[in-house]
Amino acid sequence: MNRAPVIAAAAPGETVTLTYWSWVKDLQKVLDIWNAKNPHIQVNATWIPSGKEGGYQKLHSALAAGGGPDIAQVEMQSVPEFLLQNGLVDLSRYGADSIAHHYDEALWKQVSFNGGVYGIPQDSGPMGFFYQPAVLDRVGGLPPRTWDEWAALAAEVRRLGPQHYLDTFPISDGSFFASYAAQAGAVWFRTAGDEWVVDLTDDRTLLVARFFDKAIDDDIVNVASEAFSPAWYAAAAQGQIAGVTSGSWGDAMVQEVSDGAGKWRVAPMPTWNGTGFGSTHHGGSTAAVLAHCAHPAEALTFIQWLTSAPEGIDAEIEHLGIGWSPSRHYIGEQRQKPSEWFSGQNYNQEVFAPAVAQTNPDWTWSPLTKLTNDALANGFRKKQTSGQSIVDSVAQTQAEVVRTFKDKGLRVREAGK
Repeated sequence: MNRAPVIAAAAPGETVTLTYWSWVKDLQKVLDIWNAKNPHIQVNATWIPSGKEGGYQKLHSALAAGGGPDIAQVEMQSVPEFLLQNGLVDLSRYGADSIAHHYDEALWKQVSFNGGVYGIPQDSGPMGFFYQPAVLDRVGGLPPRTWDEWAALAAEVRRLGPQHYLDTFPISDGSFFASYAAQAGAVWFRTAGDEWVVDLTDDRTLLVARFFDKAIDDDIVNVASEAFSPAWYAAAAQGQIAGVTSGSWGDAMVQEVSDGAGKWRVAPMPTWNGTGFGSTHHGGSTAAVLAHCAHPAEALTFIQWLTSAPEGIDAEIEHLGIGWSPSRHYIGEQRQKPSEWFSGQNYNQEVFAPAVAQTNPDWTWSPLTKLTNDALANGFRKKQTSGQSIVDSVAQTQAEVVRTFKDKGLRVREAGK
């Protein structure tokens, strides 16, 4: 598909109509702003479930049948999976390289493979630490600057009572562990020519695995209630959960805590004691052009506006509550202001804007991201049921990932072999 001739742009005066499949409900409100000013490139939204709820299955089925939308919202971690199906247009063939300077470097790398560009970053989730100052004050604590400080503070919070915890560790979602490993400096997947190199058992990942093995063994982290679950909200409202390490999108989730206004603040993510990076990403999506799009040049023109023009970014924040802007130059007007709910703190400027520049620039995803996260979660659950360590679960996941790569006929090797 990407070896076929480049499709020429529409003739002057010709009207192009594009379809955009996305899981955000009010996307058409944003598209209407574009459509009003660009009569010759009209874009219409179609809602689909989020990827894990069946949206990706619908997209893959449409592609297999030779159809599908012109543009789709695709998570960064899922881009390589679509590449296996030859489902995405290489936008470098339509000038995407010339707009790379508008976007965060680490995010741009996550959509770039073997010299091609297979989506434009739409949003991301630089991580920070949301916390309740009044709870930390009860133990004389401050927001932890390092993960060792996090562990020490977590032990102090436990002394407040049997239901009190500083934070959670989601044993049913391997993606958080992946983010922590990326922050420590791990690179689980890379390509060497046409070969995938897998490295889930490097020193940085094992540092993180041992840390959370000990945190769980010492009972200083809540593994019973995932962040933003009903049980978590109930505990947070009662001051029994003091904080949560989350992507920037967590601000909207935290604001659902009952009677929480003015009781929360945001601090930088704890770091791995001088190793790795100041933050990491959790979550993030792209606007990708799908294989059967008849007008990729026009699709790219629209996507550039959506993801880098101040008007597009502000509209996405207002109508969609979109995650962190991928733009190097503009975080959105609303996010430049202090938040009354977060104790008057200008947390986006103070915490998340600097965090974006402190993420791992070498992290990339593989075509088996979902399998990797699921295998990690399956292993982490065994920590509770049989005592299997997180270290062992990581090693088992690597073996399963390598085996599945081979089963799919892909060239693969473990790092160092």
